[in-house]
Amino acid sequence: MSRISKDEVKHVAHLARLAITEEEAGKFQKQLDAIITFAEQLNELDTDNIAPTSHVLDMKNVLREDKPGKGLPLDEVLKNAPDHKDGQIRVPAIIE
Repeated sequence: MSRISKDEVKHVAHLARLAITEEEAGKFQKQLDAIITFAEQLNELDTDNIAPTSHVLDMKNVLREDKPGKGLPLDEVLKNAPDHKDGQIRVPAIIE
């Protein structure tokens, strides 16, 4: 007995805006049934003593330490700004 009907497959296809034929609906019904069967097998596993994880590998922060450093010289920054005045970059007003 299949855990998903052809009508349910067609409904999901409709929600996903996919046009499928009767033959494709039958094919997808078998494939989705196999996926559901596999998921049910996973539910049978005893995971009581397994700690929750966010990643299967023990990941560490690989980013550099956030330390303040010397920035670019002001004249170097301002030479790339299309409009500046008194050492500040001018931008169009967005709030009236």
